[in-house]
Amino acid sequence: MKLGTPCSASATRLMMLGAGELGKEVLIAAQRLGVETIAVDRYADAPAMQVAHRAYVLDMTDPEAILALVRREQPHYVVPEIEAIATSALEHIENSDMAMVIPSARAVQLTMDREGIRRLAAEQLELPTSPYRFAGTLPELEAAAAELGFPCVIKPVMSSSGKGQSVARSAAELPLAWQEAQTAGRVGAQKVIVEGFVDFDFEITVLTVRSAFGTVFCPPIGHRQEAGDYVESWQPQAMSQKALEDAQNMARQVTDNLGGRGLYGVEFFVQGEQVIFSELSPRPHDTGLVTLASQRQNEFELHLRAILGLPVDPGFRRASASAVIRGKNLGWGPCYSGLETALAVPESDIRLFGKPQAQKLRRLGVAVASGADVEEARGRARSAAAAITVSPS
Repeated sequence: MKLGTPCSASATRLMMLGAGELGKEVLIAAQRLGVETIAVDRYADAPAMQVAHRAYVLDMTDPEAILALVRREQPHYVVPEIEAIATSALEHIENSDMAMVIPSARAVQLTMDREGIRRLAAEQLELPTSPYRFAGTLPELEAAAAELGFPCVIKPVMSSSGKGQSVARSAAELPLAWQEAQTAGRVGAQKVIVEGFVDFDFEITVLTVRSAFGTVFCPPIGHRQEAGDYVESWQPQAMSQKALEDAQNMARQVTDNLGGRGLYGVEFFVQGEQVIFSELSPRPHDTGLVTLASQRQNEFELHLRAILGLPVDPGFRRASASAVIRGKNLGWGPCYSGLETALAVPESDIRLFGKPQAQKLRRLGVAVASGADVEEARGRARSAAAAITVSPS
């Protein structure tokens, strides 16, 4: 493996399609190894754009726009970070040897919406999942919910971080759930997945790294959501050895099928010793922000090392937790105060993402902290996050 010098003829170039906070951390890891970085998103001044060598605003659902930029920049690696990407362009890039698509064009295509990955997991690989149906209209949603029963969970097939997700407890709530899915997903006028409610004990993410040296698992990450969006995570999540082995085996099955190299975030529900496949992301996972504190190589460094064909070793250090910092409708250029209080919390750190606009309950930063055990780490992370005040500019 040979790496060049940024901004020179020998440069090793990585293009990130989607420039949010997860992409920002990947590009920081890339910068540390001297990789030239290009950040692309649908809006200006996205977090990863602020640390990239070059940045572009682009409609990533336009295949010709993606291909034109790839021809211009000639990256060695194209790394998707969001779902709403023209996968036909990724297939062309891969088939024409224009660049290596991470983890692969097929993996991105199958996981860019919940229908592809759910059908792969449940129908092809026969992994246990929640009962589900897909619906393309409100009447279809009503029929699916009646069949699955209430409460049920409604999600756009193409969204992330809980956007457009809701729980319907009666038929009267379905029109609002349908509307929410259509307006808050990555794209409008899309199908939804309707899932039967699973009464789980806890949820976990198994960060699964496919590299040139084999598959490596990080210790399980527990997490808590509100309105479908992660608000805190911790590592490790206590669970039985059998349940952990079952989760890792299922993660290996699905990621082996998808192939490629890089880090996958594989989510499961756990009921006692029963493990139920939930979702998968072919990239670093928001709940994995806890690894900024808990591991010697965090999930972003693991992803970057796997992309480059370098050895990976998570190196778990200490029980840790993350807690999200959110802002309401504060408009452009939000300001942050209370950092001196937050950073006085023992073994804590803060990441402010630099998002240019605060809308709804947008995730604007995260507190991470370590402790003697998970509960101490969670308390510290929550205290650090609560100390941060977000206000209008």
